[in-house]
Amino acid sequence: MATRAKQRLLATAEELFYAEGIRAVGVDRLLQESGVGRASFYRHFTGKDELVVAVLEDRDRRWLEWLKESVEAKADTAADRPLAVFDALAERFSSKDFRGCAFINTMVEVADPTSAAHRVADQHKRHVIDYLTEILTTAGRSDARELASAFALLVDGAIVTSVREATPAAAERAREIARQLLDR
Repeated sequence: MATRAKQRLLATAEELFYAEGIRAVGVDRLLQESGVGRASFYRHFTGKDELVVAVLEDRDRRWLEWLKESVEAKADTAADRPLAVFDALAERFSSKDFRGCAFINTMVEVADPTSAAHRVADQHKRHVIDYLTEILTTAGRSDARELASAFALLVDGAIVTSVREATPAAAERAREIARQLLDR
C-alpha cells in the first residue's frame, strides 16, 4: 500500500511530467510541488528515473481502464467497439489539458530504447495493440492482430496530429480510415 507521500509524489510527478516534460522537471521541483521531503522521496524511490517508471506504470493501467470503459460506453455491440476507440480518442483530444500521449512523449524524451522508462512506454503501446486485438477478435475479425497493428498506427498518428493541429478532428479522420480497413 502506497503511503500518502508516495501518492502525492506520483500524482505531482505525473501532472508535471505530462504538462512540462520529464527532463524539464527536477527532483527539487517535485519535492516543492508535492510537499514531500527529500528523505521521504528517497524512501520510496532510488531516484527520478525510478519515479518516472512508477508514474508510467500507473498511467498505463489507468489509461487502459479509461479506454476500455469509454469504448464500452460508446459502443452498442461488439462490432461497434473497434471504431468506438476513435470516438473515445476524439473526446480525450477535446480536453483542455490534452498534451498528446505520455508514452509517445516519453519515448521522444528518453530516446534510449534500453532505458526503463522507454521500455515501459513501449510496453504500454503493446498493451494497446493487445486490447485492439481483443476487441477486433470479439467483433469477429479473423485478421484481428494485423488490423490491431494498423489501428495502433492510426491511434498514434491521430494523437500526434491532434497535438499539432490543436483539434480533435484527427480522431475523426483516423476513424474513417479504420472504417475503410474494416470494410476491406
